[in-house]
Amino acid sequence: MFFLTPEVVLMCYENLFGNICRVDEEFYRMKTCAKSLNSGHRYRKFIIPDGIDFLLWTGACCTHVLMKIHFCGAAGTTTGSQHLLEVNGSRILLDCGMYQGRREEAWHINKDFPYFSPADVDVVILSHAHIDHSGNLPNLVKKGFQGNVYSTYATRDLCQIMLADAARIQEHDCAFINKMNKRRGIDQPEVYPTYSEQDAERCMRLFVNIGYERPIPVAPGVTLTFYDAGHILGAAQVCLDIEDRDDGKRKRFLFSGDVGRGDNELLRDPVPVPDVDILLMESTYGGRFHEAPSRDDETFCQAIREALELGGRIYIPSFAVERTQQLLYLLNRAYHEGHLPLLPVYVDSPMAVSATGIFSIHPECFNKEVYDFLFREQDPFSFEQLRMIRSVGESQALNRMDGQAIIISASGMCEAGRILHHLANNIGNPKNTVLFVGYCAEHTLGRKIIDGWKEVPILGKQYRVRARIREMDSFSGHADHGELLEYFDRTGGPKSNIILVHGEEQASLALANALEERQANPVSIAQLGSVMVL
Repeated sequence: MFFLTPEVVLMCYENLFGNICRVDEEFYRMKTCAKSLNSGHRYRKFIIPDGIDFLLWTGACCTHVLMKIHFCGAAGTTTGSQHLLEVNGSRILLDCGMYQGRREEAWHINKDFPYFSPADVDVVILSHAHIDHSGNLPNLVKKGFQGNVYSTYATRDLCQIMLADAARIQEHDCAFINKMNKRRGIDQPEVYPTYSEQDAERCMRLFVNIGYERPIPVAPGVTLTFYDAGHILGAAQVCLDIEDRDDGKRKRFLFSGDVGRGDNELLRDPVPVPDVDILLMESTYGGRFHEAPSRDDETFCQAIREALELGGRIYIPSFAVERTQQLLYLLNRAYHEGHLPLLPVYVDSPMAVSATGIFSIHPECFNKEVYDFLFREQDPFSFEQLRMIRSVGESQALNRMDGQAIIISASGMCEAGRILHHLANNIGNPKNTVLFVGYCAEHTLGRKIIDGWKEVPILGKQYRVRARIREMDSFSGHADHGELLEYFDRTGGPKSNIILVHGEEQASLALANALEERQANPVSIAQLGSVMVL
């Protein structure tokens, strides 16, 4: 497999020249004999983004611009998805995600676009609405992008609420960082939000929405088709049919986005895409397997029953989009079928409340069971014991109420939102249970709690962890190692160029090894800041 680093760039030219070229700052070397290198072939000089000059053997004089991809985010990590594709003179940005992690580190990463100029981007295509895939879009527009933003209908509707919410969270986080720096006597310039709610609104004006499997031209010689990815509402695989004007060949480029597990409580399974030549594929769960299959309702109900036996409340950090609605549908069904005792359920997240309304108007994304339920019975996300919380006063009152309850609150990684206040007030009570039902990235508060930290920082203070901590990954919206391999097998075509993104180093390496064992084509692992000619 190839590690695509800025220092040592590995480029495959099997389709064009039948050679593999390895280049770095120190030397220029071809995987051919010295005689070939000195036999009069022309050379071209390129400059990659970090300023390293290198030569590529082309075999003939050529003035065309080669199709290439820049890895500007979610390379070597699972957040901040940004991949810039250059083809036929157009620059197409696949996702415009926000890096999520330590607050101050994330701010420095997100405020600028170090690998490209936003004004030079022609088109943005969003795979889905999660903030690590769409969250820096308002900043892109603020810094000069003026092109179209293509997405599915549901992705557009979710982005409208999620991007505005991200702006509010940034404002809060920046105020917190500035306050803590001042309190600690740290002499640093104040940090500021990368964009405002007004910036978020302005970027929504650029959206162009299309349904699944409806081809549309988006750039010269490039046609876009969205295929359902089964990850969250509106999530899509990005399929680009390209007439490459450099070599005159037709190529099908597929960006997997985030791949769903299949057999989801709410959503359709990922749709197999045929005839793929170039596959840009996520690797989040490479080398890891979920502990339980999706739709593991009984394990969830058992976890709730065991938590109730402790006599306290159940706090579920949850992503406002898809995971919360998945939980509501499962609880609704469990109550009606008698699998759980009746007790109050509170959704304490204004964005989750708004997102739940959006889910109800996008039946095109539901699997047959939920689709039929929606039209035959009633709203699948509403039941008698459910209370939706919007106001701050109602949220604060939850910490003063008596009795047992289930409280679902964002964010799922415990990096922002009202879940922080609930944890600060309740994580020290051994009668309470904190039930994680989603992936928590490295360095997040959620990951620290899951990893067994005895004391964790919440809102600037340290809190002892005495509550019972439980993790379930059957709800994960990401395909695990085996499911990613199944997705790869179902994806049709020669797949002669395979590139892994959206994974921590060990995860990508594990998936790359598995892919190379089951097929003959080389597998590349993208590194941040690197460029690959396609």
